[in-house]
Amino acid sequence: MFDQLRRDIDTVLDRDPAAKTRLEVLLCYPSVRVMIFHRIAHKLYLAGHTTLARWISQRGRHVTGIEIHPGATIGNGFFIDHGDGVVIGETTVIGDNVTIYQGVTLGGTGKDVGKRHPTIGNNVTIGAGAKVLGPFRVGDNSKIGAGAIVLKEVPDNCTVVGNPGRIVKRETEQKGIDLDHVHLPDPVKAHIDALEHQVKELEARLYEADGHKIKVEDETNENL
Repeated sequence: MFDQLRRDIDTVLDRDPAAKTRLEVLLCYPSVRVMIFHRIAHKLYLAGHTTLARWISQRGRHVTGIEIHPGATIGNGFFIDHGDGVVIGETTVIGDNVTIYQGVTLGGTGKDVGKRHPTIGNNVTIGAGAKVLGPFRVGDNSKIGAGAIVLKEVPDNCTVVGNPGRIVKRETEQKGIDLDHVHLPDPVKAHIDALEHQVKELEARLYEADGHKIKVEDETNENL
C-alpha cells in the first residue's frame, strides 16, 4: 500500500507542474486520496464484501468528488487532474500511466449485464468533460479531446475529438504520455474553412462574369 502511495505521489509530481512537494500532493490532491479509498474498496469487493466496498467508495466520493466503483480495475501511474465530477463504472479497466481530467465519465449505455464499461489502454489521456460510454477499448497512447463523446472503439495511437467522437489523427509510432487535450485538430472547422474558400472563389468568378457581360453590352450599344 505504501509503495503504491509513493508511486501515486511521484506520478502527480511528474505530470502536474503546480505540485511542489510530496506533502502538498498527499494532503491536497484528490487523485491520491481517492486511490487510497479505491484500493481498499477494490480488495473488499473482490473478497465478496460488496456492501462494505460500496460504502467505502462512497466515502471517497464525498471526500474527493470522484466516484470510482469498487469493481473497477486500475493500473499503475493513474492520475486524475483536479477531479470533480469524474465517474468510473464497475466493469471499467484502466491500464498504466493513464491521465484523466475533471468531468470525465467512463460509463455504460444502459442496463446490460457483464462487461458494460470501457477498457482504457496504457498511456491514454482523456480531456476535461469527455464521456467514454460502452464496453469497447480505447487503444494505447491514444488521446480523447476535451468534451468528446466516444461511443465506439479507438485504435492505438489515435486522437479523437467531437460529438460523436471521430478519429482526427493517427500516429504510426508510440509517442508516450501526451497531456495536451486542448490543441487538437478540428475537422468541422477545417470543412467550414474549405467551404468559405469555395464560396469566395465562386463569388469572384460570378463578379468577373457579370463585369465582362456589362462591358460587352456597353460596346454593343456604342456600335449601334
